[in-house]
Order: sequence, then C-alpha cells, then structure tokens
Amino acid sequence: MASIGHQVVGVDVDAAKVADLAAGIPPFFEPGFDELLAAGIASGRLTFTTDPSDAADAQVHFLAVGTPQAADGSADLRYVDSAVDALLPQLAPGALVVGKSTVPIGTAAAVAERVEAAGGRLAWNPEFLREGFAVQDTLQPDRLVYGVRDENSAATLDELYAEVLVHGMPRIVTDLATAELVKVAANAFLATKISFINAMAEVAEVAGADVTQIADAIGHDARIGRRFLNAGVGFGGGCLPKDIRAFQARADQLGVGESLAFLREVDRINLRRRDRVVQLAEELLGGDVAGRRVTVLGLAFKPDSDDVRDSPALDIAGRLLSAGAVVRATDPHAIETSRRVHPELDYRDDIADALEGAELVILLTEWKQYRELDPAVVASSVETPRVIDGRNVLDPAAWRSAGWDYRALGRG
Repeated sequence: MASIGHQVVGVDVDAAKVADLAAGIPPFFEPGFDELLAAGIASGRLTFTTDPSDAADAQVHFLAVGTPQAADGSADLRYVDSAVDALLPQLAPGALVVGKSTVPIGTAAAVAERVEAAGGRLAWNPEFLREGFAVQDTLQPDRLVYGVRDENSAATLDELYAEVLVHGMPRIVTDLATAELVKVAANAFLATKISFINAMAEVAEVAGADVTQIADAIGHDARIGRRFLNAGVGFGGGCLPKDIRAFQARADQLGVGESLAFLREVDRINLRRRDRVVQLAEELLGGDVAGRRVTVLGLAFKPDSDDVRDSPALDIAGRLLSAGAVVRATDPHAIETSRRVHPELDYRDDIADALEGAELVILLTEWKQYRELDPAVVASSVETPRVIDGRNVLDPAAWRSAGWDYRALGRG
C-alpha cells in the first residue's frame, strides 16, 4: 500500500517485531519484500507502532491478523476479536474497516455490527497471496473481491486500489458471506486437487505407472489444467491445512457437514504422503532407519519461503529422527524457523556438508539449488547413492545413470 502512494501505519502488539520492521528488518523471508519494506520506510509513507491511537485518523483500516487452528479444528478468532477491540475506540466517523483474514462464514457480519455501531463501515477483501510470490500477488493480483454492504465501501476500495486496478484484473463486488466463502472455497479446491493427484500416486506406485505422466496427460484437458497436479509429499503451510479443517468445522456447525465430508479424506490423503516417505526410507535402508545417516534437503513447506508451519518436510525429518535415524537437515532460508520447532535436528547451512557420508538423501522442498544438483558430483559425497525424490522434480534417468538408487512417489 505504501509502494502505490498511500500513507500507511502498521500496528502490532509485538514490540520486538515492530522495532525490527521500523529498522527495515523483515520478520520472514519473502522474495522482494525486504526491498519493498526499505523503500516504504525511506519514502516516509510507511511507519510502525504498537499504539493503535497512532492510526486513529486513518480512512481505511485493514484487519490482517492470523486465524490459527483451534484444538477442535475450528478457526481461533481471538486475534480478530482483539484487533477489533483495539480498533473501535480509534475509529473515525465513516472510516472503512477492511477484513483480510481468513475467517469462518458469519464472522464478517458479526464484526460489521460492531463496526457500524461505532460509526464505521465494514468490507471483506480476502487475500489470495502465495508465499514466494506475495509481493507480485499483492501488486498484480489475478482478481480483487469486495464483500460490501453499501456502494460507498466499494467506491472507497476502488480508490484505494486505483494503482492496482489499472492492470485490468477482474473485480468482483459481492456480499460479506460470499467474500468469506470465496477464500475458503479456493483453498479447499486447491487442497482437493493436490490430494487427488497424490491419491493417483498411491495407485500408480502399486500399478507400476508414472503419476507425473498421468498429470501431464490429464493436465492438457482445459477443464482440468496442469497446475497443482504435482504429486509428492503434499501440501503444508499456514493456510491450506488449517483452512480446510476450519471449513469442515464451520460446515458442521451450520448443519451442512456432509457437504464437505470429502475434505476429511483430502486431509487424510495429504498426511499419508508423509507416512509413505518414511516407509520408503525404511525399505531403502533394509527395513530400519535406526542409526542410519539420512540427509534431508529442504525444510520449508515450499521453496522461496522460510515458513515451516505444518511443513511436510520438517515433519518427515522429525519422524525419521524419532525412529532413530541420524538426520542432517538443510534449507537455504528455513533453518532458524525449523530450529524453533525441532531444535534436536542436526542442521547444516552448507549442502555439501549436509550430504557428506549420507546413506540416504531425501529431497523434500523443491528449491532450485536442489533441483539443479549434479547427481554425479553428489554421488562422490555420499556413502551410498540412494535418493527419495519427494517432489518428483529430479530427472530419474540422469540420477540412475549416475549410479543412484532413485525412488519417487507415484512412479512405480
């Protein structure tokens, strides 16, 4: 928002995070974000504070707090409620509050009543950011969705996004409930598509087929498309897993749980992929990983991110360690975030160091530097050339011709 000309105040309760941001230190790794942060601060249009009153004269307030998964699988709305509590006393008459958080259906209507009682207006404007592409997806999104209760709110959002709308992306103006549902529906569909191809991978392994070629073939069908048909260890991160579980929980509360019952199987298929990698490791190492040296390449849930929330890669590394394996783990950016979750793992910053003496190599996050490894060079570093390609991104022929025992998910 600062980069497209707005005067922006970022408010957070975490004083250490605010201090870092004010100093130009990003709280996470995201390509292009550190430059955007520095430019915003240098321009004078971007400041950070822990005091909500510093934003009292704002015309637009974004609610952009997390909605983590509660113990029962539903969305934990305590941070949304807390943010609204802090905001309402500062709300100028007629100011627009814009919800960005992923929330259960009905949340926006409840927040709207409180905001309108305080003299403001509420809109819901879900974000569709992909980690690793968040800057691009903010400044050049593939669509903008406005959930509003009056035409003036839509006009305010048009003014706010004027520099973005010039790119000509679709703009959908709807009601609050539809805007809420758009986000969770999108995540549920993507999770379903990923789990579908992983279910095909389970069948392909037994049948001796190649799931990658299956994905290529069905991906040519315009009704299906090739994106998100990459079989592997499954999805993770802070959105898809918790959002599909929260969607199920809310559907149950609304009495339509059967409509989303399939999402439970989507979740189970996704988690089974992690089990399968551990099983493959045991098979390749003679039935037991205890005492065997295993190198894990990748810890973040996806490349170009340091996010390890519900990361399949970190989970698998932890499971192997629990089974007695001697695990060395490496990642270009996610070692520190991983260390907070699994401090007991042996982390190595250098790929060559991580590979030295390995009896099994497992690629679990498809960072470019791992996809481009030279199998002949790597073979000279390990003790035994065995590899599990958990993302189906390596060339099986090239690795096998270099002497590797190559295994992948869904490739017979």
